[in-house]
Amino acid sequence: MAELIRIYEENPNPKEIKKVVDCLKRGGLIVYPTDTVYGLGCDINNTKALEKIARIKGVKLEKANLSFICHDLSHLSDYVKQIDTSTFKILKRALPGPYTFILPGSKSLPSVFKKKKEVGIRIPDNAITLEIVKALGNPLVSTSIRDEDAVLEYTTDPELILEKWGNLVDLVIDGGYGDNHASTIIDLSDGGDNPVIIREGKGSLEIF
Repeated sequence: MAELIRIYEENPNPKEIKKVVDCLKRGGLIVYPTDTVYGLGCDINNTKALEKIARIKGVKLEKANLSFICHDLSHLSDYVKQIDTSTFKILKRALPGPYTFILPGSKSLPSVFKKKKEVGIRIPDNAITLEIVKALGNPLVSTSIRDEDAVLEYTTDPELILEKWGNLVDLVIDGGYGDNHASTIIDLSDGGDNPVIIREGKGSLEIF
């Protein structure tokens, strides 16, 4: 059964953050809060953990639509091809925030993602998530926790998340109640002058 760890967003405890990072480095899966819904994540560099997430989602890893959760834009070039100025301006305006941006993948992607032409990039406006990714030193690979309930698509209560996901993951972070609106997904793979809205979620479209 997964361990439930309480971390406060106003002042994330470094000891607790280290505990989460140690778990990730061992190949563990975590459920963690973002500025939208709770996410299921693992270390981008751990193939076995990535395969576990793909199994949970019921898809092959190379076909799984997973987001890269980054601390800031400084390491973007590790995962994304060179982007144009208008794309960069949109990213600077919107992030950190409740958006997922689809961008052209670079050749230096981890081997399991080599065939991906595009990647989803997220920088959530949530101190817990950002501290974890900063301490980890590289992105988390993440997917939203969905619910089978058609009325409540996303579970927002960490205690209920633990009940449902406790046997599938190693840690559940209680960062308070989550949102039940997912991120807005914007495809910028064709450049910042041709943004395509894939899904309208929590993020406002007024950034354009």
